[in-house]
Amino acid sequence: MTNPAPGTEPQPDAQPDELHAELHAERHRAVASRDARFDGQFVTAVHSTGIYCRPSCPARTPRAEGVTFYRTSAAAHLAGFRACKRCLPEATPGSPEWDLREDVAGRAVRLVLDGVVEREGVPGLAARVGYSERQLGRIMTEELGAGPKALSRAHRAQTARTLLTSSDLPVADVAFASGFTSVRQFNDTVREVFALTPSELRARRTDRPTSADDGWLHVHLPARAPFDLQGLLDWHALHALPGLEHVERDASGRVTAYGRLVALPGGPARFTASAPATDGVGRGAGRVGVALRVRLTTLSDLPTLVARVRALFDLDADPEAVDAVLATDPVLAPAVARVPGIRLPGAVDAHEVVFRTLIGQQVSVAAARTAQTRLVAALGESVDPGLAEDGLLFPTATTIATRGHEVLRGPAARVDTILRVAAALADGSLVVDAGQSLAELRAGLLAVKGIGPWTADYVALRVRHHPDVFLHSDLAVRNGAQELGLPGGARELSLRSEQVAPWRSYLTMHCWRPIVDRASATAEAAAATDHQEETA
Repeated sequence: MTNPAPGTEPQPDAQPDELHAELHAERHRAVASRDARFDGQFVTAVHSTGIYCRPSCPARTPRAEGVTFYRTSAAAHLAGFRACKRCLPEATPGSPEWDLREDVAGRAVRLVLDGVVEREGVPGLAARVGYSERQLGRIMTEELGAGPKALSRAHRAQTARTLLTSSDLPVADVAFASGFTSVRQFNDTVREVFALTPSELRARRTDRPTSADDGWLHVHLPARAPFDLQGLLDWHALHALPGLEHVERDASGRVTAYGRLVALPGGPARFTASAPATDGVGRGAGRVGVALRVRLTTLSDLPTLVARVRALFDLDADPEAVDAVLATDPVLAPAVARVPGIRLPGAVDAHEVVFRTLIGQQVSVAAARTAQTRLVAALGESVDPGLAEDGLLFPTATTIATRGHEVLRGPAARVDTILRVAAALADGSLVVDAGQSLAELRAGLLAVKGIGPWTADYVALRVRHHPDVFLHSDLAVRNGAQELGLPGGARELSLRSEQVAPWRSYLTMHCWRPIVDRASATAEAAAATDHQEETA
């Protein structure tokens, strides 16, 4: 089964012309086989019951002529359907389509998920993508079956369901943490979407939530299997900066959790991500995704933080689709078998990625960490000790533009470039965010004197989270490619990578993996030795 090319599918696809009928039949086959790979990529609205389900719903498969498929739950809501109480379609990973799509609808969805509609309204969203409100609403309705407000509302409902079923947060707090402006609006939306009151929805949960008595808010973020969480924990641990980020290890030195501080619209926040744990009697075993512990200045920032953590850990990826393409190369197949479900490291702060990338150019990871740590220690804003003792936020573009010359070291040309970029980000003449198209993001960066293709592509991989960026000129990528048996020359490697489009970013991660594994093994050994000395 194949997914349609972006922008080719009308909403809904119930009219049986040739293209629509073929797509309708493919989706019905996925539903009949209860294929969980497609959970979150579309929903099945059943005419006779008035409910919509995820593709893997265990209920009896409806007749093909008795259903309508929608790309988004928001479109199903608008058509008058309610969510299935049995399969809870809102409890799925998001669609990987939004990382691939470069059109207006795809860009807008990424911004909606980041909370732009709640913060800036539909006018702010329209301004960001360069369209009028009316044009944007028409485009999104034609492409996705729902406009910006409906998509934002569905996203809030999904966050509410997650909090009601995975935390003991009071219902009123859940309302505001989900982005609703009033408890009444929250109650009405939950009843309309799920045909249950918030209390009834909470009562139907099957897993016992982690106690919130430790001062953290606990949330489970689902992902599609297979999921190489350990690889991402190791990757982030190798780049972690003291004061800003923190890493937890077990007695053997293995990384068990990664967390950090992040600036959100309502104030600083802190999170720690780890593998889902069992409760001692087996409940929770087999859950795929990330166990998230959160502390917030403002509860309403939670949806934004969740969206950014989902991007940071690539939780909406379709790993089976990625691995299937990468494994078609016989040289890559053993690497894919060894590390199934490899993921991309995303970003929680786009500007931070830009600065850390510029500082880390043409130096080792250790040297980059030293310089980045110096910058954070000198210019980072401190946070309330109750949030993180001795915690520091990454300095803003404005701070770096005005005071960066006091701290930055290295070649004058590089320092000048960093200060130039900081000034451009601060005054808005340079925009770098996840809502841009890949071409737009790269063009903006390359227009800045001192920024070359490698920097633009690396930032695109992290910030734009695009699945088809290959860093063929990166020395570590070329060395890792040779270890895997691929060509080591930049041109030959670039040509070889075209065979696995549109998933070349994941090829980049496989090429980096041997280097990351060795560095992680060294760090684990050192941490284990330290632990033994402390306990001796």
